[in-house]
Amino acid sequence: MSEKNSYVVERVQTGFRMEKRMLKVLKALAEYHDLALGDLMEGIVLHAFEGKSPFGEESLARINDLKRIYGFTLTAAASHQLSEQ
Repeated sequence: MSEKNSYVVERVQTGFRMEKRMLKVLKALAEYHDLALGDLMEGIVLHAFEGKSPFGEESLARINDLKRIYGFTLTAAASHQLSEQ
């Protein structure tokens, strides 16, 4: 039986703006993995900080399905170039 490490952290409530369809994809992905949105985001950021991909093949396939469902077409090339109407 494998034992998981546990890390004690202090979490804070935060509010930030995000592209609407991106948030829909993230919420649906969190639901798919039975995670809270904040837990999903923490995992994504921890992987990104180490230059690692947070998603395996199955999750990437699910993300592509969700992107199609929610009409999300942005790519990494759009980063830092988004503006609001």
